[in-house]
Amino acid sequence: MKRRDFVVSGLALGPGLILAAPVKVQTLTEARIWLDQLEKAPGAKTTGTWPLVSVLEHLSQSIEMSLDGFPQPKSAAFQHTLGAAAFAVFQWRGKMSHGLDEPIPGAPALTAQGDWKPAANRLRAAIARFEANTGPLKPHFAYGALSKAEFAQAHVFHIANHQDEIVSG
Repeated sequence: MKRRDFVVSGLALGPGLILAAPVKVQTLTEARIWLDQLEKAPGAKTTGTWPLVSVLEHLSQSIEMSLDGFPQPKSAAFQHTLGAAAFAVFQWRGKMSHGLDEPIPGAPALTAQGDWKPAANRLRAAIARFEANTGPLKPHFAYGALSKAEFAQAHVFHIANHQDEIVSG
């Protein structure tokens, strides 16, 4: 592993007590490494509304839909104005922030409970499929047409944003 894979940020809780948080993923390769680490971590869960299985399925859906199409895209006018502006702000900030319990419009329902490890495997497969793709990508439901590099960045931002609610015991 690279040195930065071991770097953690700390929040002091009192004398000698530090709550460590993992470094946010910055590439799709790091996302796969993070999934490997998550599977080895005891008691992985979310602190938000969705259980971990739902979050991982949601992340998979986003990547899969960049290849297969989003079921309910916003209007072209929205994509070219507000959507494009939102993505530009995320790029400028170097991170995304969005409602972490908002499903992709028209996406299939997420699994509400159960083992999250199959969902982690689905996310790995979605990342691998995206990386191997050499064909055209489908427009993002909100941001519109993105290049492969821009979509990769959007996917990384999305995963990193959801990391805010994923913890291990």
